[in-house]
Amino acid sequence: MEYEKLLEYIYQRYSGNVKLGLERIFQLMEMMDFPNRKLEGYHVGGTNGKGSTCATLEALSLAHGFTTGFNSSPHLVEYMERFRVNGNNLSFDEIYKTYQKWEKIYDETEASFFEITTSMAFDMFAERKVDVAIIEVGLGGRLDATQPFNTTVSAITSIAFDHLKSLGSTIPEIAYEKAGILKEGVPLVTGDIQESAMEVISNRAKLLKVKHYKYNKDYLVTNIHIDENGTHFDYELPEYNIKLKDLTINLLGRHQAINGAVAVTCFFLYMNIKKMKWQEHTLREALCNVNWQGRMQIINKKPLVILDGAHNAEGLTYLISNMKEMFPGKRFKFLTAILRDKPYAFMINSMAEVAEEFVISQSHSQRAAQTEDLEPVVKKTGIPYRIVKELPEGAKIILESCNEDDIVIVCGSLYTVAEILKVRLSLFGENTI
Repeated sequence: MEYEKLLEYIYQRYSGNVKLGLERIFQLMEMMDFPNRKLEGYHVGGTNGKGSTCATLEALSLAHGFTTGFNSSPHLVEYMERFRVNGNNLSFDEIYKTYQKWEKIYDETEASFFEITTSMAFDMFAERKVDVAIIEVGLGGRLDATQPFNTTVSAITSIAFDHLKSLGSTIPEIAYEKAGILKEGVPLVTGDIQESAMEVISNRAKLLKVKHYKYNKDYLVTNIHIDENGTHFDYELPEYNIKLKDLTINLLGRHQAINGAVAVTCFFLYMNIKKMKWQEHTLREALCNVNWQGRMQIINKKPLVILDGAHNAEGLTYLISNMKEMFPGKRFKFLTAILRDKPYAFMINSMAEVAEEFVISQSHSQRAAQTEDLEPVVKKTGIPYRIVKELPEGAKIILESCNEDDIVIVCGSLYTVAEILKVRLSLFGENTI
């Protein structure tokens, strides 16, 4: 079966089977001989930043000689991105063979698309006997299909409003769902999390006898600054007497210093549990080689074109704050397409703080907001705008209006970023970064 046909087939066949709950995924694990129990490593949840944190953990693990399996979601361009072994996507043929191997039980259990994807990741990583599995939570945590993972270290990167229908309408409610990934006695690292959410997480940690490492309390991040080469920061873990000056991670944004520090702390805890040694020069090199697309990613220099998957209020706030710091006083051209279930009025008004022009478009996602819905919001900002339905055409139009010193920001959702990544060669040729 061809790649596109398989993806369309499993989407159509299983996407309607979504229901929050763990009964089915544990049933699948039993029928598949418990591949989840043959793995260990990192389980990472949170509203924003979990993918970047996972990718950093992958880089740190690979640099120190571990074999790795990294399961992420969603994918940007290709479904195979969800299954990385030793830093490389698994082949379509291998994924299809795994699907065929278990297709009968997927049908019997009426598994969902995400349950299928997660269970295949567990199975393929277990077959390879990877040293370290890095598992990104899909939605929430407490009832997420990644829940059966045999966790060594847990992380929660951030808590913000997202997926309100599934996770709750208040920050404490969302924190309760995210804290569902905690397992008894398994250490937890949390990022920059507000007090009302932290109280919920801390109470859960105490109940489960989880040692909890908190940002800027148990580990410290200071002297953050960013430039086009990456994000620079000092790091300290007092309990282990670790002080590292001027670390650089090749991801852009002040929030990436915190995500990077969450990953580094998780890594130190893992190495301590395994009674293994780490090397400072290896750690520094690893942070400069994190493989993660679509998060403040520069894909062209003149004009400067930055892709960012910011898709909710917190993500847009981070993006605009980072742009102001990197390019003080600068105005930007925005190409944006947003999902209709996101706070698009807030997002557009955040962009308007630094926008000189908008091109409003629409992704091919079934959840995409119509340009007709976005236009009234954009019009109220008073910023000049154009409506271009197709994203690639919108990119061409905005680039035609650019001088070499202009900056174009493509944002609004991961679907938006993915559609531009697919056509980057036609837009920029071989000079694309």
